[in-house]
Amino acid sequence: MSLIVKICGLSTSETLDAALDAGADMVGFVFFEASPRHVDLGAARDLGRQVKDRAQKVALTVDADDARLANIVDALKPDLLQLHGTESVARVRDIKQTFGVPVMKVIAVSTAADLVALPGYAAVSDRVLFDARAPKDATRPGGLGVPFDWHVLDKLDLKLPFMVSGGLTPANVSEAIRITRAPGVDVSSGVESAPGVKDANLIRAFIDAARSTDKLSARAAAIGR
Repeated sequence: MSLIVKICGLSTSETLDAALDAGADMVGFVFFEASPRHVDLGAARDLGRQVKDRAQKVALTVDADDARLANIVDALKPDLLQLHGTESVARVRDIKQTFGVPVMKVIAVSTAADLVALPGYAAVSDRVLFDARAPKDATRPGGLGVPFDWHVLDKLDLKLPFMVSGGLTPANVSEAIRITRAPGVDVSSGVESAPGVKDANLIRAFIDAARSTDKLSARAAAIGR
């Protein structure tokens, strides 16, 4: 299966087009007011229509209640709900059942101990995303531009599709894929010129680097058979 590349935190028509034209498989929209990438429901509706069927639409939320989720689902019509908060296993299960939309639970990672909760979430999620754990004084979740130790995933045995995020850039995504053997990568701040400001050239560079690594890995696997 080909590598899945997700560009997250898109908020303008121009950068969304850049991601779509470059071949992003997933495009993410942030619904969290504390983030510089937050989009309101009206903007999300317009951006969602722009995507059409060129990529999967992902709605990133943080501990959103049902009313908030209902408004987001109505506006964006997402293909995937990315749950980036402290949602429990039961809450993830309930969201999936209530809204009938596949869910991707984000697991904050710093050390191998952070993977203890993984089996429970894997049982109720459609995908898992491993992201760097935010610093203690952070006002929002995520790695905030800093990667976690990818070797934490060395002994990962997960049948569920998963992605890696946190501090990825065009310069290091190849190494991240090589070390984690992740079938998907997710980037946000690593393709920005300023917080919340996506850069079309960086988006293209990131996708090109990820795709090139994927092709090399596939070629090496074929030769090794």
